[in-house]
Amino acid sequence: MSCLFGFDVGTKVVGVAVGNRLTGTARALAALPVRDGAPDWQALDQLRRDWLPAELVVGLPLDNEGQEQPMTRTARRFAQKLTERYGIAVAFADERMSSQEAARRFAAGRAAGTRKRSDAKSIDAEAAAVILESYLLQS
Repeated sequence: MSCLFGFDVGTKVVGVAVGNRLTGTARALAALPVRDGAPDWQALDQLRRDWLPAELVVGLPLDNEGQEQPMTRTARRFAQKLTERYGIAVAFADERMSSQEAARRFAAGRAAGTRKRSDAKSIDAEAAAVILESYLLQS
């Protein structure tokens, strides 16, 4: 099975999603806290051991015109650290509108009774799933 991880990089939380290339689907997996500019690497190491992703995809935050912005550098640094730590090349996916789509999905889940509470961490993990699904559709 071709398992992938998707990431929505933030300054307080890194959303993580797991996806499958065969089905082209992804789901929210975890929201890891960021402290002193670094994610919870121990938790991410454990997720990697549990899932053994063959590919990693990081959401690339661009402005409305598709230009890089300060958070783009943060995402690129995170991707570089992933490559150094795991020896897996990282692909990037345009993450514009992923947060809005994640919030919409989360609200729909609450309305349907499948989500109990709406917190930013859960939305970050859902945004990672949106990023990963977008990447799978385009690759």
